[in-house]
Formats: sequence, structure tokens, C-alpha cells
Amino acid sequence: MIVSWRLRRKSKKNKNPSQEINSDMEIMIPRHFCCPISLDLMKDPVTLSTGITYDRESIEKWIEDGNLTCPVTNQVLASFDQIPNHSLRKMIQDWGVENRSYGFERIPTPRVPVTPYEVSEICRRVNVATQRGEQKKCQELVRKIKNLGKESERNKRCVVENGAGCVLSACFESFASVAMEKDEDLLGEILSVLVWVFPLGEEGQSRLGSIKSLNCLVWFLKRGDLSARQNAALVLKNLLALDQRHVSALVKIDGVVEALVKLIKEPICPTATKASLMAIFYMTSSSSLNEKMKPTFVEMGLVSLIIEVLVDGDKSICEKALGVLDHICDCKEGREKAYENALIVAVLIKKILNVSDLASELSVSILWKLFKNYGERSEDGDDDAEGDVVVEALLVGAFQKLLVLLQVGCGYSTKEKLKELLKLLNLCRVKLDCFDSSADFKYVKRQY
Repeated sequence: MIVSWRLRRKSKKNKNPSQEINSDMEIMIPRHFCCPISLDLMKDPVTLSTGITYDRESIEKWIEDGNLTCPVTNQVLASFDQIPNHSLRKMIQDWGVENRSYGFERIPTPRVPVTPYEVSEICRRVNVATQRGEQKKCQELVRKIKNLGKESERNKRCVVENGAGCVLSACFESFASVAMEKDEDLLGEILSVLVWVFPLGEEGQSRLGSIKSLNCLVWFLKRGDLSARQNAALVLKNLLALDQRHVSALVKIDGVVEALVKLIKEPICPTATKASLMAIFYMTSSSSLNEKMKPTFVEMGLVSLIIEVLVDGDKSICEKALGVLDHICDCKEGREKAYENALIVAVLIKKILNVSDLASELSVSILWKLFKNYGERSEDGDDDAEGDVVVEALLVGAFQKLLVLLQVGCGYSTKEKLKELLKLLNLCRVKLDCFDSSADFKYVKRQY
């Protein structure tokens, strides 16, 4: 097998021109050093019961996909045991050292994957230390679980599948009930692991969703360092996605609204911003209790913050921000704040057909709520309010953009809203002579 190995980066570092290496140089990689599945140089060769050797990562993925046979021999596997091929790994490492001049590096010796028994034993010890209130012992064991997860994705799966989430949730709740400042390091370590051990199981959810645990999470959102605040937001987001009961409990805690809005106003990183937006999304979702939260978020300036995020946010952030704004515009206070922002219509129109199908549908939903309810401003005594938003939409090309979206196709609910929007724009088009509507409206009438 021939592999073209280019060394431009290495050649640039070589100060002596006479010692430069040909960037198009090709070298021979021994065939038995390459995984039969990926055809790449093996880093952790393991042998199956059929006697064929594969790279551990490739064969694990093959088996996880539901395959019960050996990829090379097609024989049904009598056992899924993977025996490390230490001799072959040593040969590959030596070969990499011998070919350093070609840019190869010695492949590090892989760590032995953790076993379910080892994870179960660590969890048992965490339980015992928690019951005894041994903070230092718990922190040591939690750090051990954290390091196991860092070693490989396989270890992470093993940790999750063997009940670590439930054990860590119980430990978090236990130490959250005492002085949080005293156990801040331990609780922070647990949070950093809880981020990737979801789902937690019924008992784990109950423990992490208790009032004690939720108060501790909000405490970290408000007072923790940057890493702890990010982890708290991620854990909250994952928890709220599981059950509406956790949302109902969280909204009763003082300071949670301010803490989540602050993560958007003073962003730590995109991951924390997305987590905060999703947490707010769940908190403002349809429910009698959550309806009270929408005006609270409006008072904290969330509408203007979301519009700022939408201006230059990536696809994922835009979708989440639009989802939150769609919920906020269900209440009169949210729509009033939206009317006051000079950018909102232009930003929403720009997002249609430019981000994703979901972003287009959410943008249409928000516009529909704004246009549908603009009459309520006139009822409040604002004589110039009627048509302001619609005229602005016409000026930025909303009619053409919405018509294109109707033509290319969209969901039934969105299509119905589009028709209403186009009717409204048609009624207000006399205010502006900004387009020739004859051909366009013939198409629209055919759709009704």
C-alpha cells in the first residue's frame, strides 16, 4: 500500500535549504499495519476470535452498528472480546520512530479501556463516601471518573451505562444541602462530569431536579467561575429538556432569570450561550406557570439581546434565539418591545431562506404574531402604529421574500401563516409604490 506523505510544514521549519525534504515524497506503509476497515495506520490493534486484527475504534463502531460478523472473513463472531495485539502495536510504534524523517511520530501506547466492573466499583465507593460526608474522598473519586472520560469515548459510554449519573446526582444533592462555598470545588467537579453523563435515569433526575440541587445550580450560574457557569448552564439545559416538572421548580428560584440573561449579555463562549438560550426556551414554553416568566424576561432586556445575537450568530445560535423570541412574542409585553426595536423586521426577513428551514419557519411565526397583533397598539391610543411594522416590512422586501418561501414549499402551519402575511401586505401595499404586484398576486390568489 502506497501513502503519499506531504511534509511542507516540516520543510518550512528546516532552516538549512540543502536539507529540505521533497514535499511529494511517497513511502510504503506495511499492509498489515493498516486496519482492514478504515485502511488507516492502526493506533490500538485488537484481535477478534476469528484471528483478524483491527483498530479498536473501527471494530467497536462496526459492532455498535449491529454487525455480528467479522468484516474480513464474514464469519459470525462467537465472542465480541477484543484482545490487544501488543506485538503488532510495538512493531507499528518502532516503524513510526524509524520513519520520523518522513513526518511520522511514535504512536502513544493506548490505555486499557475501563471495564463495567471498575466503573461499578468506583460508583460504590462514591456512594459510601457520600453517606459518610467524606468530601475529599468524593472529590478524588469524581476526578477519577472525569479522567476516565477524558481518555476515550468508549470509557465515557461505559461510565454512562453503569449508573455513574445517578450516583453523581445523589452526591451533588447531598453536598448541595450544606454550605456551598465550603464544597464548591467538589460540586464544580461533579458538574463538569454531569455535563456528559446524561441521561441520568429516573432516580438521578429526581436527585438533580430537587430544590437543593436546583438552588446549587443557580448559585453556580450567578457566582461560579467561567467554567462552572458554563457547566451549570449545560446541566440545566439537559435537565429541563427531560421533564416539565423541573421547569416549574426552577422558575420559583430567585435570580435564575438574571443569571441566564447575563450569559447572553456577557457571553462566555458559544456553547454557554446556546445552553442559556435553550434553558430560557424551556422556561418560556407553553404552560400556565411559564406564561408569567415571559414578561420577566422582557423586563430584563432579552428581546434586544436576542436581536443582537441574530445579527451575526451562527445557524445553531440563530435557531435557538428565534425559538426563544417566538415564545416571547406570545405575550403583549414581548411584542411591544419588539415593535420598539428598529432592526427586528429587517433581521427576521434576512433570516428567511438564509439560515435553515427551521429558522425560516420561526421567523415567519414571529412576523405573523407581530403583524397579527399590531392593531392592539392602535387600541392603546397610538394612531400612527397601524401599518408601521407592515410598511417597514415592505421597504425591506418582505413581500418578495415571503412569496419565494411560499413557492419553494414549507410546512402546512407555516404556509397558512404566510398566506395571512401576504394578505396583510397586500392591504398595506397602497402605502408604498415599491413593487409591481400584478404577476405576484395572481400567483397568491391561485393558492387561496
